Amino acid sequence: MIKEARNLFIAMVGATTMTYEKANEVVNTLVEKGKVTIEEGKELSEELKREIKEKKDTVKFMANEKINEIKPLTKDDIYGILQEFNFISKEEFNELKDRISDIEEKLKDK
Repeated sequence: MIKEARNLFIAMVGATTMTYEKANEVVNTLVEKGKVTIEEGKELSEELKREIKEKKDTVKFMANEKINEIKPLTKDDIYGILQEFNFISKEEFNELKDRISDIEEKLKDK
């Protein structure tokens, strides 16, 4: 579970990086087309970088908090889950197996 959470976090950071790169391309295009000055483009690019870094840091912090909250399942947890979904225990399975064997024996005798 922790491995999956870390992989998700890495994917989120990658997406953030791609977003910044795409935004930077847009800023460069605006500069090339003369819609903003080079100085304004630099300021806009720096502002985007700052905002994305802040958001990335926030997401990183929140993801780490969630990862730290994850705990491994205990035997009791697993048993509770199995009970909740009405799975049978090994003893119940063996009991049913024995009953089926008895029924098969009775049917053979007839």
